[in-house]
Amino acid sequence: MFKKILLAIAVALPMSAMAQKFGVVDIEAVFTAMPETTAMQTQLQETSKKYEDEFMKLQEEVNKLYADFQTIQEDANTPASIKERRLQEVQDRYAKVQQFRETAQQDLAKLEQQLSTPIQQKLTDAIKAVGAEGGYTFIMPNEGLLLYTGSDVTDVTPLVRTKLGL
Repeated sequence: MFKKILLAIAVALPMSAMAQKFGVVDIEAVFTAMPETTAMQTQLQETSKKYEDEFMKLQEEVNKLYADFQTIQEDANTPASIKERRLQEVQDRYAKVQQFRETAQQDLAKLEQQLSTPIQQKLTDAIKAVGAEGGYTFIMPNEGLLLYTGSDVTDVTPLVRTKLGL
């Protein structure tokens, strides 16, 4: 009895493996082609430009403070306490500029994540829909990670593009 069950499993397993459908999709190409991605990139560039402009203003202030400090530093009649205070002002302002730069980078990364999450979800949903409609067992990203792709693997990128209306 046990041998018959094993024999039935051994016969059914290769048949079920043959019935499986596999697909690959170029996620990067589809993601880049989505209009939402273009809108996201535009918004990120605009926000980045605002941060860059503000950074340049802050940098100019630091440069002016430093130039003023150098002028005072060269003057032998200026007391040491004034020189130290001016140096401290330059160092404090420089630290604020660096803090601004770090905050700006964090804000931009957070904004990119916030804007890309719904786009990635829409892409994932389209891939799942193509997989369900086409009866695929697996759809894997075709990002060069696969060392070999057999002839029975289907590139579903055009189907995903169609599903997204691209």
